[in-house]
Amino acid sequence: MGLTYFFGRGILTPLARLVYRPRIEGKANVPRTGPVIFASNHLSFIDSIAIPVTAPRPVHFLAKSTYFDGSGLSGWVSRSFFTSIGAIPVRRGAGQAALDALDQQKRLLDEGRAVALYPEGTRSTDGRLYKGRTGVAFLALETGAPVVPVGLIGTDDVMPVGASMPSIRHRITVKFGEPLDLSHHGAAASGKARRLATDEIMAAIHALSGQELAGTYNEVPAQGAIERIKQVLPHERV
Repeated sequence: MGLTYFFGRGILTPLARLVYRPRIEGKANVPRTGPVIFASNHLSFIDSIAIPVTAPRPVHFLAKSTYFDGSGLSGWVSRSFFTSIGAIPVRRGAGQAALDALDQQKRLLDEGRAVALYPEGTRSTDGRLYKGRTGVAFLALETGAPVVPVGLIGTDDVMPVGASMPSIRHRITVKFGEPLDLSHHGAAASGKARRLATDEIMAAIHALSGQELAGTYNEVPAQGAIERIKQVLPHERV
């Protein structure tokens, strides 16, 4: 990540804690060394800031490559900001793009780093907790990295979906749960193991966040007949 990341973390972390006074619980549960996966609920854009500034170690997460592609002053500001909070550019989407993202996260874990993922896939617009996709379980089972469940509370009050600027009238709570060793579910190649491991992760997140369970996947509206059929048919969501 280079100098920009460590310089930005040194400035953003104390500034964000001063302004937003986050309540942090379970920090002692986070392994200080070695690969670790933070698996969190997802309520707001600022979730990707809340986790890095409250975690006791550097955390990396994937962000849309468009945040890094801009030109001019605005492009430099966007690129510098997202780099400073540990974001790594990746193409968004399904299929090969999703596999490329998993591969990029696996490389970070193989280097002994910490990564943050949202098993729901995208932000919850109604505050409910949706079913988890199996990519996070695949990474955990493939690399042996422990999963630290994270429950974020109040980030949707600070910056609701559609808001252009965060509010400073609300406080957030970040809860780090005990690390999960998912190896007992089986190998990463097993679809059943990935599903059971994902369900265990989501249950741990639910215990921390206290959200109402949606009981379904959080999916963007399908574009075209083929995509609508694919959403209806049973298939693994990665």
